[in-house]
Amino acid sequence: MIRKPAREDGPALEWIKSSYSTPDGPDCVEAAATPDGILVRDSKNPEGPRLALTTTAWAAFLPSV
Repeated sequence: MIRKPAREDGPALEWIKSSYSTPDGPDCVEAAATPDGILVRDSKNPEGPRLALTTTAWAAFLPSV
C-alpha cells in the first residue's frame, strides 16, 4: 500500500462515498478507480492523503468489509 498525496488527484476521478457513511457520522470513506488501482480517502479531508491499492489488494479487501 502506498499513501498518495492530494496533488495526484485529478478532476476526472469519480469519488464514491461508502454506503455506510452518513452525513452526520464521523466515519466517511470514499474510493475512486484509477488506471493503476483504487484510491481511498477520508471524505472529511478530501485534500488530504490517499491510500493507493492495487486492484488485487482491493478485491482481497472487499469481502472483509
